[in-house]
Amino acid sequence: MGAAEKLVQWNPTDIKAELIKKYPPKVARKRAKQIMINEALENGTPEITANVRTIPGIITMRGCTYAGCKGVIMGPTRDIVNLVHGPIGCSFYAWLTRRNQTDAGPEGPAGENFMNYCFSTDMQDQDIIFGGEKKLEQAIQEAYDLFHPKSIAVFATCPVGLIGDDIHTISRQMKEKLGDCNVYAFSCEGYKGVSQSAGHHIANNQVFRHIVGENDEPVEGKYKINLLGEYNIGGDGFEIDRIFKKCGITNVSTFSGNSTYEQFATAHQADLNAVMCHRSINYVADMLETKFGIPWIKVNFIGAEATAKSLRKIAAYFEDQELIDTVEAVIAEEMPDVDAAATEILPRTGGKTAMMFVGGSRAHHYKELFDELGMKTISAGYEFGHRDDYEGRRVLPHIKVDADSRNIEEIVVEADETRFSPRKSEEELKALEEGGLKFKDYEGLAPDLEEGTLIIDDLNQYEAEKLVELMKPDIFCAGIKEKFSIQKLGVPMKQLHSYDSGGPYAGFKGAINFYKEIDRLVNSRVWSYMKAPWQENPQLSGTYVWE
Repeated sequence: MGAAEKLVQWNPTDIKAELIKKYPPKVARKRAKQIMINEALENGTPEITANVRTIPGIITMRGCTYAGCKGVIMGPTRDIVNLVHGPIGCSFYAWLTRRNQTDAGPEGPAGENFMNYCFSTDMQDQDIIFGGEKKLEQAIQEAYDLFHPKSIAVFATCPVGLIGDDIHTISRQMKEKLGDCNVYAFSCEGYKGVSQSAGHHIANNQVFRHIVGENDEPVEGKYKINLLGEYNIGGDGFEIDRIFKKCGITNVSTFSGNSTYEQFATAHQADLNAVMCHRSINYVADMLETKFGIPWIKVNFIGAEATAKSLRKIAAYFEDQELIDTVEAVIAEEMPDVDAAATEILPRTGGKTAMMFVGGSRAHHYKELFDELGMKTISAGYEFGHRDDYEGRRVLPHIKVDADSRNIEEIVVEADETRFSPRKSEEELKALEEGGLKFKDYEGLAPDLEEGTLIIDDLNQYEAEKLVELMKPDIFCAGIKEKFSIQKLGVPMKQLHSYDSGGPYAGFKGAINFYKEIDRLVNSRVWSYMKAPWQENPQLSGTYVWE
């Protein structure tokens, strides 16, 4: 973008009006409720409408419920056979498209690792007409005979829900038949919820019901935690685990990047749950606390400062001076390289602008990294966020439960009779809170954005292009569907779902990677050679050709 073009200024109210002015009145009224101009109110942030169905005809950025269940939550698991019951296209779409990384684990090359495989029943026309239960049964048997896995997970796609295949009964029968393989199913048909967020909920419910707590063999470690909502995209989880190891923190289980069946099964032995992505998994933290007595805190390992802050929170929870000293030593050792990179790059990125429309927490997390680069976030939002993701957890009691939400099962959890053990007494938790550590709490995106920032839920293709036209950001961050349409407008586009071919961006080394990547993108001359249609011909016109 040239400097002269940057002089064009719009106020947020005018931009919002421009975004919706071409919609029919009914659509404009609905979209207006999902576009919020951020402002500080006496009683908190303004209210936004979120987690509602996309208006038909609008090209949404969202994924389906199946994508959230199979692709996001269970896709990064290493040694569970993830078997999709449906057409092969559904399997292909969810097959490592998020660039989840994995390793061979402590067993080395002999260890089980099924992430590179694509398992599907490949349903055909006759299966839709006459039913696919026998085909599913055969597929489970074939996967077991070939790999002898500890666990097989079965995923329903849209046609399975429509024809009524009973995947849960088949899974239960095969579990009994096989004996040493835990088989269970997910009713995650793509149409089932508003977005992929419903799939996260369905996946986590079944993992909690069928796996967590299955192994009581003691896990060694002085400071044992679970990391919830980290998916090891581009190796983020490897970098976080490297830092944990230096600090002496034992990560019992990551939900679910590079995770294994046994890690899920022993998760109830951790002493603290650290929640990264609250939208995809905060209810698992609640269930682990209710059933086993494990408290949870919000953390964020995206951004060097955020990483240091999260490590200090974990150390403060354990109240052990040895851990506190070790964490400070690790931060002191890691930060000089981060500071050196920032010092070199900041003069080239400072003052530039960014837009982010990703995830249910991801846009919030990455704002930290753009802040460290001196860049301003001028508009942001989520694909599948709920009101609490924007306004903070305090609004949960005020969110109306609609028909779509009731469509997703809520598990009733009670304290385990023999294994419930509060890790901290009420007095200890209260003392920690008075010292500044917050439990079961997170701030939303809105309080961390500047006043006047446009916050948009479920941004669509038309609005994305209009925003770029009006606000001219230096970089736009979203997913693969938006990548090339935005780049054709002459603006660099960074995928924050799969990182393109980059990463890791978490932790200290990840922050340095991100600084360099953004520096390269926003300062490349190639974007100045590309012209958006409105830059050369502001008024597009067309004619019908009749033969």
